[in-house]
Amino acid sequence: MNELQLLGPRAYGEALGTAVLKAIAEDFQVDEVLDIPLSGDGEHLWIWVEKRGLNTEDAARRIAKAAGVPLRTVSYAGLKDRQALTRQWFSVQLPGKADPDLSAAENDTLKILKTSRHKRKLQRGAHSANGFTLRLTQFAGDKAAIDERLQLIAKQGIPNYFGSQRFGHDGGNVIDARAWAARKALPEQRNVRSRLLSTARSFLFNQVLAARVADGTWQRAQVGDLLAFTDSRSFFPAGEAECSDPRLAILDLHPTGPQWGKGDSPATGAVHELEQAIAAREEDLRDWLINAGMSHERRILRLPIAGLTWHYPEPDILQLEFVLPAGCFATVLVRELVDLVPVGQTDSPCVF
Repeated sequence: MNELQLLGPRAYGEALGTAVLKAIAEDFQVDEVLDIPLSGDGEHLWIWVEKRGLNTEDAARRIAKAAGVPLRTVSYAGLKDRQALTRQWFSVQLPGKADPDLSAAENDTLKILKTSRHKRKLQRGAHSANGFTLRLTQFAGDKAAIDERLQLIAKQGIPNYFGSQRFGHDGGNVIDARAWAARKALPEQRNVRSRLLSTARSFLFNQVLAARVADGTWQRAQVGDLLAFTDSRSFFPAGEAECSDPRLAILDLHPTGPQWGKGDSPATGAVHELEQAIAAREEDLRDWLINAGMSHERRILRLPIAGLTWHYPEPDILQLEFVLPAGCFATVLVRELVDLVPVGQTDSPCVF
């Protein structure tokens, strides 16, 4: 499956050049934003970790082994890229135990930056945002056009697609999800089941968003839409008055799209018809999600880019800095600017 099938059309036109992303880990830096004041005491040890070339689950295993505890007692807020330099929190439950020596977990791929005690464990999804510093190397393109597009993106946001990495190499996760859905069965392995269900929901969401990018309605509310604030998981219906809410213009309030599951969509009118028509094209996936007990949820269609800045530290490097809400993909921003070229090549743009 290609990028257009997995995501959808770009919002701002064709790519304005080419570049390489992740030539080295430092080219893709992520800092978890966690707005939780730590109490300094309690049975949970919270650990601020810097990792390089290491995925989150492997880091958790290494921490558990060094602490001498079962893996299930180690928690984290979200998964972070392996091919990156990332800083994120973990917590370890240690009832009645002193702080363990975690030095055995450290090497050139993992460093423990600080620790603190807290009364509660770190919950999945507890972080509010992620801060990104991206270096696009071997950049070749029209800098004036890039600057103009970034200024527009800062004012208008971008489509909140799930990035192509959610779907596996060449969309392999979608292919696997369709195969399981056709058999009306679920994988026995919990991690595989979770990954494929998430893939199916993300794919259907992207199809709805792609249709609204194509018809130009992804940025504006329509009667029948369900609206949500950037940092809220709740939503409310849009009538005539809500469609002119000034908070839409300042990228605080947004139309949403479906993350399929059991229960009828509260959307109405033309919005409901569009969503149902797209789900009907993937009837097996839709019914598979419902029968798996997934709940119907909503995700904002438009992604505001907070704190967006950019500069060119060298003539062939474009550096971007910005903050995204948790669960959103930095590569979707890159996609609105350039085609990515595989490391070591100067042509054959690839999708990321």
